[in-house]
Amino acid sequence: MATEVKRRPGVTRVSRKHQVTLPVDVLRAAGLGPGDELRVTADGRGRLVLTAVRDPLEELIGSAPGLSAVTDLETLRNEWER
Repeated sequence: MATEVKRRPGVTRVSRKHQVTLPVDVLRAAGLGPGDELRVTADGRGRLVLTAVRDPLEELIGSAPGLSAVTDLETLRNEWER
């Protein structure tokens, strides 16, 4: 017979392997999902800060619309073949 462990909402526990499980509703509220990378830092005793690690290149993609239209990318690519 399995015993059901009741937990308080938003509370987790550190496992023997030093792992924690984050509540799904908290992750959603933070805009995080599977595959996201997090930086973990300590901010005093008993306080951890998780910060999403964003790829700076991903944030720049598409930020200069029309750039490829005014740049002859094909010519630039061909220069490398010479």
